[in-house]
Amino acid sequence: MNELRAIDRIDTGPRFTEQDAIRLNRMFRGTETEEWLRAVIEGSLAGDTAVVSSFGAESAVLLHLIAQVDPAVPVMFLETGKHFPETLAYRDELTERLGLNRVDLYPEIADLEARDASGLRWSYDPDGCCELRKVKPLAKALADFDASFTGRKAFQSATRANLPRFEIDNSDQQGRLKINPLIDWSAEDIAAYFEKHDLPRHPLVERGFPSIGCMPCTRPVADGEDARSGRWAGWDKVECGIHQLGEEPFL
Repeated sequence: MNELRAIDRIDTGPRFTEQDAIRLNRMFRGTETEEWLRAVIEGSLAGDTAVVSSFGAESAVLLHLIAQVDPAVPVMFLETGKHFPETLAYRDELTERLGLNRVDLYPEIADLEARDASGLRWSYDPDGCCELRKVKPLAKALADFDASFTGRKAFQSATRANLPRFEIDNSDQQGRLKINPLIDWSAEDIAAYFEKHDLPRHPLVERGFPSIGCMPCTRPVADGEDARSGRWAGWDKVECGIHQLGEEPFL
């Protein structure tokens, strides 16, 4: 008599749910960043993880924290073709110094030829430019991961003030976790960490750039302005599209 064979099924459900994010936030409430970050990575509590880094003004802190736990964690860098030369040099310096497993992501050539052949889309459609050069390449790369680490911090802007440590990435239906290890760090905490670990600063910081994106869309910030006010100045735009506004905080 033949035994019935179990039918193989592909699990198409999300990797994580909002309840998972809530549970993780509660689990590590009050825990120091280094401690819970190590627990998450070494315990595989978030599955396969990657870091998304702009190699910007404060990126060295998160990259150093991750590298101390596991330098093999992939570090995704979006090579938009519009970066400051200083950013590319800083990227290479940190990669070598911290021993990072860096993965450079590029926009599709066909997309650029079809929608930004002149390379000037940033000047009249910054959302479209970010979609081509950041959102689409990152979405493709993160499809194989369960979670991503970001360098977002609450003090950077009002739109980031209430973000939790763990949240669901709402950019698609895959249910990835988005993890914000520095969300509750102050500017003083960041500066102290740079000093303690003798980390190099991005060369544009001393020239008045506390938040650094692509060269055409980033300007220096005046005293008293939000750290991210120099990004897409003059446009009704505060995020590139990688991070969605209006996401519910999970406490």
